[in-house]
Amino acid sequence: MVDTIASAHEAIALEEKYGAHNYHPLPVVLTKGEGVFLWDVEGKRYFDFLSAYSAVNQGHCHPRIVSALINQAKELTLTSRAFYNDKLGLAEKYVCDTFGYQKALFMNSGAEANETAIKLARKWGYTKKGIEDNKAVIVAVKQNFHGRTTTIISASTDPSSTKNFGPFMPGFDIVNYDDIAALEKALANKNVCALWIEPIQGEAGVFVPHDGYLKAAEKLCRQHNVLLMMDEIQTGIARTGKMLAGDHENVRPDLLILGKALSGGVLPISLVLADDEVMLVIKPGEHGSTFGGNPLAAAVVVEALQVVKDEKLAENAERLGIIFRDRMNALKKKTNLITLVRGKGLLNAIVINDTPESDTAWNLCLKFAENGLLAKPTHGNIIRLAPPLVITEEQIHECCDLIEKSVLAF
Repeated sequence: MVDTIASAHEAIALEEKYGAHNYHPLPVVLTKGEGVFLWDVEGKRYFDFLSAYSAVNQGHCHPRIVSALINQAKELTLTSRAFYNDKLGLAEKYVCDTFGYQKALFMNSGAEANETAIKLARKWGYTKKGIEDNKAVIVAVKQNFHGRTTTIISASTDPSSTKNFGPFMPGFDIVNYDDIAALEKALANKNVCALWIEPIQGEAGVFVPHDGYLKAAEKLCRQHNVLLMMDEIQTGIARTGKMLAGDHENVRPDLLILGKALSGGVLPISLVLADDEVMLVIKPGEHGSTFGGNPLAAAVVVEALQVVKDEKLAENAERLGIIFRDRMNALKKKTNLITLVRGKGLLNAIVINDTPESDTAWNLCLKFAENGLLAKPTHGNIIRLAPPLVITEEQIHECCDLIEKSVLAF
């Protein structure tokens, strides 16, 4: 039995031979994480500028979160929802109080939370809005990313998500993102039960809509008696400079979908929040999850969110995000390699002056790694730059120096 890895080459070879080829990782083999740093098997230290797609906002292996995990793991990890446990109710109250909703439904992965929201929206449409059976429509937007299940990809416009995976689930109407006129037309359909959007499209390359788009979408949903489903799995939990990205426009969705940083990266936890009128359309036996709301997750989520509050990570992301974008825009003036800098808080991206089919962004990320910083391209020529929110101003400047060194030497 192989129980230790002697080299990066061995680790990569094992994954290539025995693992499914559904990812294309950078050729770096990581073995340790702490705060904003990761170390590879050779002992080299890196700044983490991906944060596990915003799952480790609180930093790697945060001692308070790990302690909560260990303490609860010694007592009780799983009962299933066939019984009550002494941690879930406390966690439900905590998240409802934190985000301002009446009810919480815990799941595990982000995709599960989105699937849960879809079911809630459809059943609400039939039982509350009076939509004819099997006629409910959910309006989604182009370039979205909500997960990889067959239902979710039915609303995707990304060929890598859809090609050769059909037939697809009906009941989705796809419109342009950041287009109020398109929303107005689509939501007028009496069979629409929900609008499903990300406040910032992270996976698509950190597309930030114009100011006022989310508020206008909320107003149109109210006008047409349509639920607003907001996927904040990547943008929530302080990433964009507010606890939720929707808070920048004071938008309160009917269904709030969270995941990733709910656990600080120590185990899968996701969540749907809603008020009674929406959440209670689901009756016992109609939806569930063996692991959803387990005592281990319940203990962890409370500590993970309390860390965000105590360490003022939203405020840190807001302040340092401005500094970071200023530095990147200054770098943009020194090179024609970067054509655009965009983002909010510490969710940012640089667009590389090349086509999505080019390997320039990939090679640039290899150069970043060589210089001690880990990031990853998305959609070919876009590099997402999103460090853990515990990063300091001094570290932000050090990372900007590393990025500048890599870009100018490229």
